[in-house]
Order: sequence, then C-alpha cells, then structure tokens
Amino acid sequence: MRNSFPWILTIVAIIAFAVRGFAEVDPPTRGSGGEGRIGAIPAIRLEAPNDPPGEPATHVQAPAAVWTRGSFVSTQVNVTFFGGDVMGDAANEPSIAIDPTNPDIMVIGWRQFDTIASNFREAGWSHSTDRGLTWSPLSVIQNNVFRSDPVLDADADGNIYYYSLSTLTSVEMFKSLNGGVSWTGPVPGFGGDKAWMVIDRTGGIGHGNIYAKWQTFFNCCGPNTFTRSTDGGASFMSPVSVPLGPSFGTVAVGPDGEVYVAGIEAVVSQNFNSIVVAKSTDAQDPFVIPTFPLATQVDLGGAIAIGDGPNPVGLLGQVWVAVDHSDGPSRGNVYLLASVDPPGSDPLDVMFSRSTDGGVTWSPPIRINDDPAGSDAWQWFGTLSVAPSGRIDVIWNDTRNTPGFLFSELHFSFSADGGDTWSENLPVSPSFNSHLGFPSQDKLGDYYDMISDNIGVNIAYAATFNGGQDVYFLRFNVDCNGNGIFDQDEIADGITPDCNGNGIPDDCDVDCQENGIPDDCDVDPADPDGDGEVSPDENGNGVPDECEANAPLPADPPNDRKKNRYISLNPNNPGKPVKLEVTVTASLPHPDTVGSSWCESARCRRRGPAWERP
Repeated sequence: MRNSFPWILTIVAIIAFAVRGFAEVDPPTRGSGGEGRIGAIPAIRLEAPNDPPGEPATHVQAPAAVWTRGSFVSTQVNVTFFGGDVMGDAANEPSIAIDPTNPDIMVIGWRQFDTIASNFREAGWSHSTDRGLTWSPLSVIQNNVFRSDPVLDADADGNIYYYSLSTLTSVEMFKSLNGGVSWTGPVPGFGGDKAWMVIDRTGGIGHGNIYAKWQTFFNCCGPNTFTRSTDGGASFMSPVSVPLGPSFGTVAVGPDGEVYVAGIEAVVSQNFNSIVVAKSTDAQDPFVIPTFPLATQVDLGGAIAIGDGPNPVGLLGQVWVAVDHSDGPSRGNVYLLASVDPPGSDPLDVMFSRSTDGGVTWSPPIRINDDPAGSDAWQWFGTLSVAPSGRIDVIWNDTRNTPGFLFSELHFSFSADGGDTWSENLPVSPSFNSHLGFPSQDKLGDYYDMISDNIGVNIAYAATFNGGQDVYFLRFNVDCNGNGIFDQDEIADGITPDCNGNGIPDDCDVDCQENGIPDDCDVDPADPDGDGEVSPDENGNGVPDECEANAPLPADPPNDRKKNRYISLNPNNPGKPVKLEVTVTASLPHPDTVGSSWCESARCRRRGPAWERP
C-alpha cells in the first residue's frame, strides 16, 4: 500500500474544481432534435497526460459497500487492504478478464486516479480467486507512471494480458502468469488513443494471437492502426492500416479465426455519423501481413455521441462488435451494438444490427431499450457480449426512471434467438449520479466491459454509489436452460422451482445424481423439494454421499435407500447364488470452463463459485 494523507473530502473537491483543466480538444455536443449531429470534425483526443501525480487521497478503513438492486449484488473492486473505500480518489474505465482454465480467477483493470484534484491516472487492477465474491486490495502496475485506456483479456492457458496507453502515442503490454497476482513487462505495443485488444482462443492457426487497434489520430503510426503479436505478447508487428479507419470501437475474433474491427469512420477526419466494420481472414496467419479486403458501413440508426448529458467530456459509448462461437444455427453471426443519437428529440438509444454472412450485409437496426420512443431518456455506455451458447447479452446506463440526465441505473437485456427478439429491460443496479467525483475531467470514463458464459454474465462497471467514482463487479444468472426466459422471471412465475432459493432454477442447479433435485435440497432434512426422501450426507458437506468417492454410508440404511446392488455369481450351483456386495465409488470429473468442448458435451453446473459437469 502506498502512503496516504488524510485530506478532508470537501477540501479535495474544492481543489479539484479549482484546478480543473483539459488536455483534450473540447468535444462537440449533439443538436436539438437530431439537428447538428456530429459529422466530420477535427480529431478529438480523449486521453492525454496533463497533470503531475497528486497526493493520494484518504484511505478510509471501512467495509467497502456492497450495493444491491433486488437480487442483484454489486461488489466494489477498488478497495484497500482491509476492504475499505478510498474517499477522494476515482476509478473508471474498467475492463475484465477471466481465466478460461479456472473461471474462479478473474482480473479487473481500470484508470486509477489517486486524487480527484488531478487528472493524472495509473493502471489500476485487482484480482479475485472466488469468482468475484471478494477482491484483492487495489494496486497499480507502476507507481507514478501515466497510463490510461486499460483493456484486459486472457489466453487459452489462463495468462492475463493488460494493454494500456502509456503516452500520447503509444501503448504497452503487461502479462500475468499467476492470475493477476503480479505482472511482467511492459512490452512496447505501438498503439495510440482509445486502443482495444482481443486474443484468439479458437484453436486454429491463429490460436494465441493478440490483435490490437486504436484510433486513427493521436497514435504512433498515422493511418496504420492495427497490430498483432504471435508470440504471447513478447513482441508486436509493425502496424498496418485498416480501410475506413475504424476508431472508438472494439475488436473481435470469429470461430474460424477471422478478425473484425469496428468503430466510427476516421480517415481524413472523425465521422461520428458513419459506423464501420472491417474484416480480415488472413490476420490469423503468422506468416502473412494482415489485410482487410472487406470494409463496410453499417446503419445503426444514429450517430455515436460524445461530450454531452451524463458524460460531459467523454464518449457516451463506443462501438461493440462480437461474434457467435456456438455450435448452433447462429454460429458465425456477427453482432454490432452501440449507444447512438437517433433522429428526433430522443438523446440516445441502444441499437443493434446483425450480419449472417460474415459482415457482408447487415440487418436493419433494432432498438434494444424498451422505454417509449421519444421519452428523452439517455441509454449510454451500451456494451455487448455473447455467451458460448450463442446467447447475446447487453448492458447500458439508463436515465428513464429519473427526469434529466444526472441519475442512471444499469440495465440489462438478452436475446436467445440470435437477436430476433429481446427480453424485457431489467434494472440491475441502484441509481447513481454520474456527475459525482469527476477526477479533474468531467467524465465517468468512456466504456464498461462484460464477459458472458452459458449460465450468466460478468460485468465490470463504474458508478458513484459511495459519492465518488468506483469500480464494481456484478454477476448474475441469465438463462441457464436456454428457454429464452430470464431465470429470475422463470422462478418468480413458478415455471421452474428454486427449492434452495439461490436464484438458479432447479433444472440448472448442481445435481450429481441427475434426479432433478439440487444436491443441497437432496440432503436437507427439512426436505425442501417435498419428495419425502433425503439422501445421506454423513460428512455434512452438502453433497449426497453416493456422489462422493469414499464417502461413508449409514450403517443400516432403510431398504428403499440402500445404494449397493447385488448380483448372482455361482457357476457351480446356479440354483444357490452367492451374494456378492459391490460398492462402486468414483470421482467427479475435474471442473473445466463453461463453454469449452468438455462442457459442451454435457451440461455444466455450478457448485458454489466453481463449475462442474455431473
């Protein structure tokens, strides 16, 4: 832990506003009724070092807040050694990575401002070994080194990578071999403002490749905005250009190793009205210089917005691209999503489009937020991810329940049919004021991040529940049985029971005997499932004894509960069989990643923070 000084929060806030200044170009704002919408404009730099490091804010040793909205629990990530909140600092722009070999291990990185009196920021991070229930004390990768725009991902072996802007025009890579406990590096990774990074885990020729892109302006290499590492981040190739110059967006890898880059068109200038996607099929080949023969404009029903309303000098959301890796009919579908400023008075909507032919053609845009059109609500920071099963998950900040744009709630919706239909929008966080705790720059960062699995969704987001900007982790189950009904609604409507009240429909819960009864209900003397029977659990670990190797059985179980089976084995006298008692024991398979080929061969279920196959 670094030394800190006990500043009074009020004084910190006064100083913060007094010294406020910006290195960024003043961003444009949207026009009334869609008029004057952002078009081709001078280049905007969203990240730049301006202030020197400030004195760290006060570390308040109090339990970090756990904030709930119904059954949805958000846990603060940027906490002190004793689990306390830090008053007077700020944390935003979170990115999350999960170890695919052990999903209990996850890492979240963010922009760490030690004091809101300065816009100097560092590469903050924390890791969890219990699937996000608790987090290690906040730390920074390098003390007093300017860093911004953090992006994290994991390779197939569980190594975690942290790609971070280090100066006005370059990005560096850090690597963790131990689940985010420590880091090696940095390694120069070219780059520039608003970089993004993704790792190929398809098992093909590009397996392990790291792909990165950044905006066309304020970078290392002019129009060359795409690079690749084929050696686990030890080095990066000289950047190449991408047609139409996608900026302020993300990168995705398809199931066959194809690479998609999305963003606004930015060749001569930044055109926020033009959303584009470029595709490469040869970037995966380490012996070929990547090319992008396919690049197209996509109508998302509006323009990307920046510098207005709930996020005064930041993006209102970047452009997200994701690809379906499932084995079903939607495999290979490409999805595009962003918060956009539509025609008319409505300031922002979350809009979605789909390509079923590898990015050649795109569907008409679909509005995901279900508030009345023209309600003047802001749906900002739209964020997209796709589960291995093909389910599409979307989150965003939404102001619909409070007049104006100051107060937002995190909302969620999903599609189980490739984007044809969407679930009812669901608020999953308390309300927060996005204008609190500005760290000498008036924004809550520029993006959130999320990772979906077959059972649920893992979200890293920033909010101001404590009165300042903090990073939170939220996980919840979505649609574990793939019937298109949100698990919470399925239980509430009595479609599927939830005998243990853990929010998981019983047909998805841990059931080692496959008898339709979750294990902890199966061994509960109160018999919550109401079947009139209880399985033995001599060691009291919540697992039926018949599912465990070497677990003791009752000395004299009732006849109808005997677990041993008897066979006749007496060839010398078939009429007088010998009774042979055989006890069969076996260990459960080793836990593996939800969505892997191992888990695809049978339903994976959750036991506590771990995932198992029965």
